[in-house]
This record gives sequence, C-alpha cells and structure tokens, in this order.
Amino acid sequence: MMSRRTFLAAILGASGVALGGCAANDRAGHGSSSRSESVSKTVQVSGSTLIYDVIDNPLFEGYGRLLFPTTFYPPTEDMTLDDLPACLPWYSEIHTSTTIDVVGYLLSERAAGRTIFYNIYSDAEKTADPSLADTGLFHFAAEGTGDAPAPFAVVSAGGGFAYVAAMHDSFPHSLHLARTGINGFAVIYRPDAQLACEDLARAVSFIFEHADELGVDTEGYSLWGGSAGARMAAWVGGYGTAAFGAPAATPQPAAVIMQYTGMSELTGDDLATYACVGDRDGIASWRTMQGRIDALAKTGVPTEFHVYEGLSHGFGLGVDTVAEGWIDDALAFWKAQR
Repeated sequence: MMSRRTFLAAILGASGVALGGCAANDRAGHGSSSRSESVSKTVQVSGSTLIYDVIDNPLFEGYGRLLFPTTFYPPTEDMTLDDLPACLPWYSEIHTSTTIDVVGYLLSERAAGRTIFYNIYSDAEKTADPSLADTGLFHFAAEGTGDAPAPFAVVSAGGGFAYVAAMHDSFPHSLHLARTGINGFAVIYRPDAQLACEDLARAVSFIFEHADELGVDTEGYSLWGGSAGARMAAWVGGYGTAAFGAPAATPQPAAVIMQYTGMSELTGDDLATYACVGDRDGIASWRTMQGRIDALAKTGVPTEFHVYEGLSHGFGLGVDTVAEGWIDDALAFWKAQR
C-alpha cells in the first residue's frame, strides 16, 4: 500500500501546492454550546450561510464538525458555504448549489427525527485512542423502497490522506444514490492511508452488524471513492475487511467504483471496477488509470472506463460538465454485477 507520505508527495509535486499554511483557526475543542442558542434549528441555507452556523446547529450536535474538513484547511469562523473551495485543495467543479442541497437534506432529515450519523467505534475505543473521535458514518437512507431493505454503497471521499473532502466528494454521491433507492453511506476516516482503510473496514463491518436497523440489503454491496478514497475502496475491496482489522470478516463487494486516482497496484483478488477521470488531471494520470483497468480486464475482471475531455482533478458529480451523469453509468455497472 502506498504510504500517506508517498501519496502526499505525489499530489503536492504534481499540483505545486506546498504542505502547510493551514487555516489560522482550526477551532480545536470547539463545542456547540457556545452558539447553540443563537443558531436556529430551521436555518435557511444559502451560499451566505456561515459554515459554523451549520456546524453548530443543534440538530447536528456532537458531529457537526465532521461535515467539513477538520484538518489541513479547516473552515474559519468567517467562512460561508460559498467559501467551501478554500477548504478543499486539489478539487474542482465545487458548486455551492450542491453543498446547499446536501446541507438542506441533512437538516430536514434531522428535523424529522431521523438518524443520519453513526459512531463506528465505541466510547471505550475512543477513550483509548482519541484519534477515533473524528470518525463516523453518515447515512443517506434509500428513498422510495417502503419497508423493504435496499442495497448499500459506502463512499469514501478523497483529500490526499491529509483531510476528508466529504462535502464535495462523498456526501453528494451518497445523496444521489439515496434518491435512486440505494442506501448511501459516507465514511469519515482518519487521514492516513492505513488508518483510513481500517476505518472503512470498520464501517463496512458496522453496516453488516446493524443491517436490520439500517434497512440495508447486504447482498452485492459496492465501495466507491474519489482520489485517496478510490484507493481505499480498491484496497479494502480487494484485500478484504479482515485484512484491515475489522472485528468480523465480511463478503467482498460486488463492485468498486473509482474516480480520479493514479493507482496501478493490483491486489490479486480485484473486483469488477468502474473508473473515470478527466484528461486534464494533473494529479491522477488517465493513462495510469487506463493501464490498471486494462490489466484487470486481461484477468477477466469486468471493467468500465471513461476519460472526460477538459476536466481536472476532483470533479465530484461533474455537474454542468461533460462528466455529468457518470454516477448513473457507474450505478448501472454496479447493478449488473449484483
């Protein structure tokens, strides 16, 4: 597995970004109580909404901070949702309208009394290892399925194993899947290659253990990810959750969905893989991605690969670009493998 140091060096060398210069105020130890009385539970979300008004909303008490990066370039008190791109280096096509859609959805789910966040580690584990405090699982419940269990996908955002870009790189994907009748889960992990895979493996194990409560069908699930998150999906999917310390081995997924990561490694037990990338990506070479897909195809593994003209790294859902709709292509690919 590529180490965090090696991966960061590759990213930073390609992008010309110097490691450092984090936001001056990372709000370490910030609690919701300081502003909870002034933040309305029914806040109207817009581009001018302060990010910390979202974080501090009582409906998100205990986990609001995990909606946005907690490391590298965390938001400052004066930032609004329009300013989110400043927290997400290396990403492109970041649309405030998408962010508003995600935040509004999560607020409405909470206002209706539905659970959207789950701790994947116990309090005792968090006490023993404080780094586990910034982990968890956001659930975007399948819509239109009645009481029937629905398939699930776990989406891991990227961020160069320096931060977790969930608001752009996993929340929108999970919400889109939920609206098509799929349970979308976005994992918030520790930004380190090995630890991130351990957190993803734990998340998958958690979903299997609580399948009835979560309303999921565990048959033929999928792992999705962008950039660093795509590596997580391929590693955990190929090597299995037990290899990353999951308390109980779980079946391999039916498919892995990968966006913009220049990974060439094969695990030896790789799964059906859908991959996409832009041809102007200065971090993840489309040629490297195609090389891996071709290698998988030669072993008989089902694959699908797309290169999108003019797009750079981290385009997310690809709203208003030539890539828009890729997620439905990926969903169809996954369903064909179930």
